[in-house]
Parts: sequence; structure tokens; C-alpha cells
Amino acid sequence: MTPGAARARLYLHTSPEFAAKKLLAAGEPRLFTFARVFRNRERGALHHPEFTMLEWYRANEPYEAVMADCAAILAVAARTAGASEVRFRGRTADPFAPPERISVADAFARHAGIGLLATLDGRAGDRDALAHAAAAAGVRCADDDDWSDIFSRVLVERIEPNLGIGRATILDRYPLVEAALARPTRADPRVAERFELYVCGVEVANAFGELTDAAEQRRRFELEMAEKQRRYGERYPVDEDFLAALAGMPPACGSALGFDRLVMLVTGASWVDQVIWTPMPEPE
Repeated sequence: MTPGAARARLYLHTSPEFAAKKLLAAGEPRLFTFARVFRNRERGALHHPEFTMLEWYRANEPYEAVMADCAAILAVAARTAGASEVRFRGRTADPFAPPERISVADAFARHAGIGLLATLDGRAGDRDALAHAAAAAGVRCADDDDWSDIFSRVLVERIEPNLGIGRATILDRYPLVEAALARPTRADPRVAERFELYVCGVEVANAFGELTDAAEQRRRFELEMAEKQRRYGERYPVDEDFLAALAGMPPACGSALGFDRLVMLVTGASWVDQVIWTPMPEPE
């Protein structure tokens, strides 16, 4: 703060996504960013408050194009590190093998015995139906857990440990309620064009067939901010410039990849801090 200047609240960005999409709306056909981003959440082997994100977009190309990009980036990273296989916590994967592609619904059925689509009602989820199914699968739920809380608990406890074993996994077609910036699939509007890339049980990338309906995006933002207000007593203003740009954005797909996690996996590190040049010290 300079002498005499007014005090202002500023924010570190969690993703360059909105700025990148504004460039797509301005006519850029392909673009990428390689940026530092900040998420002050949990600390652990896979989480650090500041990390490097590789994010890229393709205009007027199919959703599957970024799936191929993710597989190619994994192979290049392994080749560069001299890794013939990837290892993490006793799990191994061939980084050069074509990834398995499985829907979220099929993964829930296979690994947890849960019929996920039966708990979806249009744009929303049936909390009690999913809670009952989770309990039957042996997953404990709290009374104040909503549908998304339960979904995340099952995903972390039962699904993720089984993904990316032997080869990478593309976990595809997330429920629409879990894909705030993605467009619904044509085959089933209950699910969206969203996938995550997993290697050795670790999520490495998160990708969307991008939503370009500004009115629908505003509706989703308002729901998210209402939930934030309910939980934390605060909300952020809607980015009106982003919504204005979205109305003119072409069909597109994009992905965000955690570069530090990728480096950690292909170099055999066990903790993400080991591959970050200046890791933040743990709070006392």
C-alpha cells in the first residue's frame, strides 16, 4: 500500500479460467496458460495452497480432443522424467497405455454398488436416496450432508482408490450438479461433459465441454453463492464481464491440469512439497 492510497481488498486467483474464456470469446481458437494459482484449503501429500496449473482450451473442437491431450501430456511427462511406469502409494500405472474411459455412474455401480443416476432428478440430486444407497454401501454420512457432500464422500472413499491402476483412467460424464461450468450431454441432460484424469488413484486433470449458455451459467452462479452464504456467511459478486463474454463464446472444450502433481507422479515423489521450489511452511 503506497502512502496516501486508499485501502482495497484484493484476491489471489484460484484459476485463470474466466480470463481464458474471455479470450475465446474474442476470437482465439486455441490457447493455454501456465500459471500460479492459490487455494487456501487443506494441506497434505497432494495439496498445497499455491501450485502451478496448466490450463488450455480448444474452440470448435469435440470434447474428446482434450482427452487425447491429457493422455499425450502424461506420456510426454513420463518420457521426459525417464519413467517407464508411474508409482504412488503401492499403485502402478503405465503412462504410455491408452487411458480407460468410464462414466461416473458406471464407476459408482462397479466400485460402490450404487445406482447413481437413480438419485438424480433433473438438475438436482435426491439427497435421501443417495444417503440410503451410501449407507447400504458402508459409507457413513452426517445428518447435515447434502447430496454433493455424500457424492464426494463416496467418490473419495470408494471410487478414487480404484482409478488409474495399471493405466490412466478418464472418469467421464459427471452429474450436472457437480459440473458448474460444463454443458449437459446430449444423450442425458442429468450428466455433463466433464471428466477427470486419474493416475494411481490421484486426480491430475479436470476438463469440461464448456457451457456457453450465459443465462444458465448465471443461474448456477446464483445457486453457488446462495450456498456459500448459507455455509460461510459471505458471497462473491458475479463476474458480469465473464457472463457477457460467455454469450459470444464459440463451442469449446478445456482442461486444467495440476502440474506439480504430474511432476510428483512421474518423478516418484511421495509429497507434492518435494517438487515445489519454495513450498510454504506448515502453520504452527
